[in-house]
Amino acid sequence: MNRDHFWLTDDQFSKIEPHLPTDTRGKARVDDRRVISGIINVLRSGGRWIDAPPEYGPRKTLYNRYVRWAAKGVWVGLFHALAQAGGPPEQVLIDSSAVKAHRFGFGRKRGEKNQAIGRSRGGRTTKIHALTDAECRPLSFTLTGGQVADCRAGAELLARLPPCQILHADKGYDSNAIRRQVEGRGAIPNIPPKANRKWKNCFSPFLYRARNAIERMFCRLKDFRRVATRYDRNAANFLAAVCIAATVSYWL
Repeated sequence: MNRDHFWLTDDQFSKIEPHLPTDTRGKARVDDRRVISGIINVLRSGGRWIDAPPEYGPRKTLYNRYVRWAAKGVWVGLFHALAQAGGPPEQVLIDSSAVKAHRFGFGRKRGEKNQAIGRSRGGRTTKIHALTDAECRPLSFTLTGGQVADCRAGAELLARLPPCQILHADKGYDSNAIRRQVEGRGAIPNIPPKANRKWKNCFSPFLYRARNAIERMFCRLKDFRRVATRYDRNAANFLAAVCIAATVSYWL
């Protein structure tokens, strides 16, 4: 294998293999390790599927495996299985990051809302909302249009909040509803209060210094060019790309 091409090591593939589908019917599947390595290579390079290196096999096989497993939730399930194996974190961070949708990444305007594409200052964008631990490792993701407020999407994401002691968030999440939701799950919300709050909630600037870990996580995910720019029209496909990038970057 060319050293410029990505290839899963024996140790990496041994962590993935137990979580792959086993209900194969008829003809045996093409080598999983080779195909998954090819998919990761395309996501990292940002190239077209048709331009994938021939060492990974037929390009159509790579694309079909990626799309079919995205529809079945295999990639998201794989990511969650490996993330949960790390055990409950002591501190959790929440934030979001916007990515621009390429002109090939959106179709008819009427269907954009259902595919997590919206209009913001950057044009047509998608927001990736994430939970991570204090070591930058992502725990969960959700997608919305770029115009959706963080506190609105945060309520959905916090429903998946794992057991922890403290949740760190920026001012965008400073709402009574978010604070009650975090406290209801047994954690302390460490969120800087907005300037217009009459009652300033308890906040620790010292503990808050660790919040940049989630910013570093987003930067590393965007090293995958198909995450930094959204080329997938289907939201399930783009979420799969985010989960694959997170799995390779942090959990293998």
